[in-house]
Amino acid sequence: MIVETATGRFAVERRGSGPTVVLLHSLALSGEMWDGLASHLASRFQVWSVDARGHGRSDWDGRPFTIEDMAGDLEAVLDALGLSVAHLVGLSMGGSTALVFAASRPDRVGRLVVADTTANYGPDREAAWEQRARSALATPRREQLDFQLERWFSAAFREANPGEVKRIADLFLRADSAAHAEACRALGALDADDRLEDVRAETLVVVGSDDYATPPSMARSIARRIPRASYREVPGVRHMSLVECPSLWQEVAEHLQAEQLQAPS
Repeated sequence: MIVETATGRFAVERRGSGPTVVLLHSLALSGEMWDGLASHLASRFQVWSVDARGHGRSDWDGRPFTIEDMAGDLEAVLDALGLSVAHLVGLSMGGSTALVFAASRPDRVGRLVVADTTANYGPDREAAWEQRARSALATPRREQLDFQLERWFSAAFREANPGEVKRIADLFLRADSAAHAEACRALGALDADDRLEDVRAETLVVVGSDDYATPPSMARSIARRIPRASYREVPGVRHMSLVECPSLWQEVAEHLQAEQLQAPS
């Protein structure tokens, strides 16, 4: 369905019933990347997957935006859906968005899972991400795939699961290159380390041990700064841990499970 908000039109998909969980996807993909986890969670939760601005079927006006803007989009979607509080699960760009939202609106977040993500890409982040933005615009999408797939998935997973790899690759190929580039710049500008202490949600921080896009050192920094965080490193896994490892899905569900969905006090 398409949700009309003050910040734009956003595509969302709902599965299941129960306490609300919102899934936030990674760069240059869409909410469809969550099909496996969403189906697993739908047995006990009302699960919403949201396409970020300019991604999937969501609109974008072509203007520059920030991760803070994307956190504002999330709040606008929650308002439009009549959801006062939700659990959040975010991976990579979606995890960065979830962290910023949870820091700025802790009253609206129940429990939090962030995977393979960061609040700050380091001192050279703006230049590095500007180069990624230019590559997103100048390089045909199919020619970008090898770089992406090697970062996203371990070699063993790529060999054993060609169908799932192709499904994710197809989402990337359909992505809008201009929105991809602008999201790169948003990630380069992100500097939210000092805001993590404002996150009050019980937080599970997940990272693949072989993730070199957002390595375990970044995940450990997040877990140290968030007051109520636990850390989970998954051996032999790269950047898309919650896609590569269905064995994590039950752990995520158990972390999110609560007697009653409410924001932390």
